[in-house]
Amino acid sequence: MSTGLRIAVISSGPEEFSTIHAACTDAGHVPVAYFYGRSLRPGGPLLDGAGQTAASILPAVPAKTDLLLPGSMSGLALALAGYRPDLLVVFGFAWRLPPHVLAIPRLGALNIHVSMLPKYRGPAPLLWAIRNGDPTGGITVHWMDEDFDTGNILAQRDGIPLADDISWASYCTDAMPVVHGLLRTALERAAAGEAGEPQDERRATYAGFMEAAFSRVQWSDNARTIHDQVRTHRFMRTPDGPVARLGDTWLRLIRTSLEPAVGGTRVTCGDGKPLWITESEPVERGGVRC
Repeated sequence: MSTGLRIAVISSGPEEFSTIHAACTDAGHVPVAYFYGRSLRPGGPLLDGAGQTAASILPAVPAKTDLLLPGSMSGLALALAGYRPDLLVVFGFAWRLPPHVLAIPRLGALNIHVSMLPKYRGPAPLLWAIRNGDPTGGITVHWMDEDFDTGNILAQRDGIPLADDISWASYCTDAMPVVHGLLRTALERAAAGEAGEPQDERRATYAGFMEAAFSRVQWSDNARTIHDQVRTHRFMRTPDGPVARLGDTWLRLIRTSLEPAVGGTRVTCGDGKPLWITESEPVERGGVRC
């Protein structure tokens, strides 16, 4: 391309911003503004650690690029329009963008979704992949429309390892190079005016936020289910879950093992298989730390 696209970016962390910036600039495009998604919904409470996250993003923002923290949909729309973007790239943003916002960029909006769409549509695809014990996950770049994660696909790849002791940092080591490559492909196709491939609705599944009951361990579940429940909460860095009753004691489970662990507490689960509690802390019955 002789002239790069003006690209606005909405995302949720320094790794995401850095990866998107590198993919855009490597392809000859110009990121003109960054928007940090500080809440799960317009006007909602701040995400835990939003201040620290915003501070961590700053080093990833080029000196001449603005960083904005929208609190309302109208504020986001007004700011976005002011930058006259050709394209919007979104990664890790929970707000549902209405049609009038998606229409602001000249070419439209791309979303980076951490699943092999149409599997795990919704706000928590990686959590459900961990919860379900998937050994690997996928990444998809697709056009955005007014529904969640239903737009045509421009690029995707499966096979991102989901390690047993997965954290966001360890996941990013494998995932961000893939995001970079897929976004390069998607940007090329978007600039060429390609519509992409429709998703197969017959294969669609939904990945919503974890339900309240997921914070309580039921020993009647099978060992693998409980182990993945603990992994999911550890990935989320949940401060008060999951909790389990062991005899007369309530514990918050931090780490478990499906294999014998020296010093671990062995528990027999609903499928008759053992699970070893390797890290925990006591809580009161209501889930409050002692």
